Amino acid sequence: MAIGWGVHEVLLTDFYARQAVGIRGEGASSSAIGFAAALIGFFAFAYTYAKGYEGGQGAQEGMRFGVLVALMLITLTGVWGHVVFPMSGGFTAVLAIDYVVEFAVYGMIVDAIYRPPAPRRSHAT
Repeated sequence: MAIGWGVHEVLLTDFYARQAVGIRGEGASSSAIGFAAALIGFFAFAYTYAKGYEGGQGAQEGMRFGVLVALMLITLTGVWGHVVFPMSGGFTAVLAIDYVVEFAVYGMIVDAIYRPPAPRRSHAT
């Protein structure tokens, strides 16, 4: 959440201001809904990482996973946001770059926390 806030509320403030036509004004949205959805998304992200964990090179596997998720989000939602809403190409590109960097970091964080379960030992008789 802190990374997202820093990027979207600090670094990209000017980009958002230039896109004001397609963005809800102050008080028009509910931050609680956004935070709840993000929390669900973070749990889904971590769960998906655990399900696809291949035992790779530590942070590299997390970063690779995050970049793949970012590319999926960019191509399935980000580009369509550009097509449907009045977003400039520059704004769409900045968001795409942000997604790749942010999700690579999220992947490395999840990788640093995740510990795969120990292999089960068979009870051969």
